[in-house]
Amino acid sequence: MLQLGLAALAPLLLASCLLAPGKFASTLTINADRSFAFTYKGEVIDAEPDNTAAEASPKPGEDVEAKRRAIAEALRKEVGYRSVAYLGKGKFAIDYAISGTLDHNFSYPLNSDAEIILPFIMVELRQGNLVRVRAPGYSANQTGVKPSGGMPEMPGGEDAGKYLDGTFTLDTDAEVVSQNSEEGVKPTGARRTIVWRATPLTKDAPAAVLRLSR
Repeated sequence: MLQLGLAALAPLLLASCLLAPGKFASTLTINADRSFAFTYKGEVIDAEPDNTAAEASPKPGEDVEAKRRAIAEALRKEVGYRSVAYLGKGKFAIDYAISGTLDHNFSYPLNSDAEIILPFIMVELRQGNLVRVRAPGYSANQTGVKPSGGMPEMPGGEDAGKYLDGTFTLDTDAEVVSQNSEEGVKPTGARRTIVWRATPLTKDAPAAVLRLSR
């Protein structure tokens, strides 16, 4: 289903803002009672090559950082962003944290003002008190639309996966039905922790299915 969804979005990706993780640490806590918390702290890269090249060698009178400053301003207005700074050359510094109850699907980032349409992570509610976690943005397999869940390549052929350098941690007290971390599930008392490392060599997107208590 994810593969079909990305294929349907392909015409929109060329006209929208495609962001990719850089150096980051991200955590997702999902409890059996449906409470959850998510954080992302680190770099986010706008890897559109034309803008990056123009920013490095701007033409006289050309305001090439305008779009990216507008993206930062749009993100600052969204609940959860504790800080957003544009650092230049397509790089943003992001500190994001949100918590709540899983009574609906959740994805990050997804901002209509900034025209961000392809999230790093998606949390989907399923029948039978199941929750499916997919993190396509934390995979370097980003050439075309792949079943492994990687993001499509950036406009102009830019390989956004080359920026990946981070960890994604899932913490839960719910039943772990399935997961694809090579390190497996690490129990800590009544809780379980799953850690994925994201690098330019990471091909498979982090994925897990949990069973909640209600």
